[in-house]
Amino acid sequence: MNMFKLPFTKKENPKEDLTYQEKKRNLEGWQSCLITVVAITMSVFHIFVLGYHSIAPYYLFNIHISFAFILLFAGYIGWPTAKKSSINMIDWAIIGLVLIIGFYLFVNMREIIYRIGVSPTRWDIILGAALILLVLEGTRRTSGVILPLLAVIFILYAHWGNYIPGILGHFGFNWEMIISFMMGMEGIYGVPVQASASICFLFLVFSAFLTKSGAGDTFIDFSIGLTGRTRGGPAKVSIVASSLFGTISGNSVANVLTTGAFTIPMMKKLGYKPEFAGAVEATASTGGQLMPPIMGAAAFIMAEYLGIPYIRVAAGAAIPAIFYFLIAGILIYLQARKRNLKGLSKEEVPKVSKVLKEGFYNFIPIVFIVWVLVLGYSPMKAGFWAIFITIGLSYIKKETRLSFLDILECLEKGAKTSVPVVMACATAGIVVGSISLTGLGIRFSRFAIELAAGRQIILLIMIMISSIILGMGMPVSSAYIILAILGVPPLVGMGVEPLAAHMFVFYFGVISGLTPPVAITAYTAAGIAGSDPMKTGILSVLIGAGGFLLPYMFVYNPELLLISDSVINIILVCTQTIIACGAFAVFAQGYLCTKLNYIERGGFLLSSLMLVDGNLYTSSAALFVLTIVILVNYKRFRKDGQVFVDVKL
Repeated sequence: MNMFKLPFTKKENPKEDLTYQEKKRNLEGWQSCLITVVAITMSVFHIFVLGYHSIAPYYLFNIHISFAFILLFAGYIGWPTAKKSSINMIDWAIIGLVLIIGFYLFVNMREIIYRIGVSPTRWDIILGAALILLVLEGTRRTSGVILPLLAVIFILYAHWGNYIPGILGHFGFNWEMIISFMMGMEGIYGVPVQASASICFLFLVFSAFLTKSGAGDTFIDFSIGLTGRTRGGPAKVSIVASSLFGTISGNSVANVLTTGAFTIPMMKKLGYKPEFAGAVEATASTGGQLMPPIMGAAAFIMAEYLGIPYIRVAAGAAIPAIFYFLIAGILIYLQARKRNLKGLSKEEVPKVSKVLKEGFYNFIPIVFIVWVLVLGYSPMKAGFWAIFITIGLSYIKKETRLSFLDILECLEKGAKTSVPVVMACATAGIVVGSISLTGLGIRFSRFAIELAAGRQIILLIMIMISSIILGMGMPVSSAYIILAILGVPPLVGMGVEPLAAHMFVFYFGVISGLTPPVAITAYTAAGIAGSDPMKTGILSVLIGAGGFLLPYMFVYNPELLLISDSVINIILVCTQTIIACGAFAVFAQGYLCTKLNYIERGGFLLSSLMLVDGNLYTSSAALFVLTIVILVNYKRFRKDGQVFVDVKL
C-alpha cells in the first residue's frame, strides 16, 4: 500500500489500512507526488549503488539516512493534533535542516572522519548535535519513546559515568567528544546502519516486488492445499503460510497483516474462539521471522557482528525454526482434538498439484537467493538479482504481470517500509557508540558473570529476561544490537558458542512480540480477530512456548545450529529435540489422549526439561518418565471408554 496516494496509483486494499498507525500522514496532491518521487529515487539509488556502481561507505550511509529522514518527517506526524493531510511548517523546516546536515557531511566527509574524537570544529559539533536530535525524534515517531529514551540514558552515562561507583563507572567524556564520536563509523553510521543501508534495504524492496507479483497468494493456496483438510486445518494453514511468507518479509507484524487477514476469519468459521485464532496467527507470524532465508534486519546484523557469511546464520537457524513450528503445530492439533474440530471441506481446499503447476515459479526467487548465498556470493548480490528475477517471472501470467506503475509502486513501498528500520538502526548506533566509547561492554560482561555467580543457567535466565523486556519496547533489530553488545560477551565468556549466544538473544527479542504487557504482534492479530488483546497475548505465549524452550536447547546442544563435525551427533540431538518439543507441547496444551491431570502434566514438563541438557543419564531418565506418563494417560483414556480416531493425523 502507498502511504501517499497518487493520481496514477491503484486503489488500495482496505485490509492493508491496518498497517498504518494514526501517527502516519495521508498526504494529498503535490506533496504526495513529491514524497513518492523521493521514495522511488531512494530505491533506485540504492539498487544502482549496491548492484552496479559502489561508492564509499560513509557517503552511502549519509545519503541513506538523509533519504529516510525526508520520508519520515514528511510521512509521520510529531504530535496527535498535527494535520495528517499535509506537511506542516515545522516539519518542512526539519527537512530543510536534514538537507543542510546531509550536504555538510557529504562535502566535508574526509576531513570530518579525521577530526572525529580528536579536533572537531564548531560546525561539526552544532550539526552533529542536530543529527543526534533528529535521529532520536525520528525514532520516537516511528518506534515509540522507549528506544530514544534508552539512547539518551546511554549518552548521559557516557558524560557522567565518573559519578557511578564500582565496576560500571568510568572517567566521563565531555560533550564535544561524545557528539563527535557519534558522527563516526562506531556511532550513528556503525554496523546497524551499515546493514540497513545495504542488505536490509535491498531485501525490503525485494519483498515488495515478490508480494506484488502474487507470491503471497501462491504461498497461502499452497498452505491450504497442504493442511486445510486435516484436523484443525485452518490453524495449520496459518502455521505453514506464515513460515513461507516469513521467508520474504522478515517481519512478524507484516506476516500477521498479510496471512492473518485470511487465516483468522477461516479459523473462527471452523469453530476456534477469536482469542485462540488471533494467538495462532501471532505465534505463526512470529516464527516467520525466525525462518530462513530472510529473517529480518537483526539476522543480517548478526552476520556482520560474527564476521561470518549470512548463509551460515540462515543455515544455523533452520532447524530451530522448524522445531518452533513443530511445537506450535502439535499444540494446534491437540487443541483441535480436544474441541473435536474438523478440517475444511474438499471443495474449500485447492489441490497442491494445481497450485504448484500454476505458481511454482513464485518459489524460484527464494531458491535463487539460497543458491547464490551457498555459492558464497554476498547477500547484496542475491537481493539485487532476485528483484529483477521476480520482475521477469511476473510476466509468465498476465494477471501477475508487473506494469511500469506497479514497479514504481514497489520501489515506493520498499523505501517507505525501510524508514522505521533505518531510524531504529541509527538510534541503536548511538547506544552502541556509547558502549564502545566508555568500554561498558567489557565492564558489563564482568559484572553479569559476577552477578550470576559463575553459573551459566542463571546468566541465561537473566539475559532471557533482559531480552524480552528490551524487545517489548523496541524493534527486534534494536533490541538485538544492544544485547549483542552487552549480553552476548558474558555468555561467550562462560563457554557458550558465539553463534548460539547471538541466536539466544535474537530468539527472545523476537518472542517478546508475543509477551504481554507490550505484545505488538499479538495485539495486531487481536485487532483482526476482534478479540481481547491481553487474552490473545497470553494464549500466544502458550502456543509459542517452544520459543522459550528452544534457545536453551541450542545453547546446551549447539548441534541444532549445525555446529558439529559429526552428522550422527546432529541427527541424535535433533531426535532428542523432537521428543522434547513434543513433550513440551503436550504439557503446554494439557491434553494427549485425554485431559492431563496435574501429575501427568508435571511428568511431561519434567521430561522435556531433562532433555534440554543432552546428558545420557538425564535423557534416559526423561524417556523413562515420558513413557510412564504416556501409558498412564492412554490407560485413563481407554478406561473412560472414549473412542477417538483421526485418520488425518
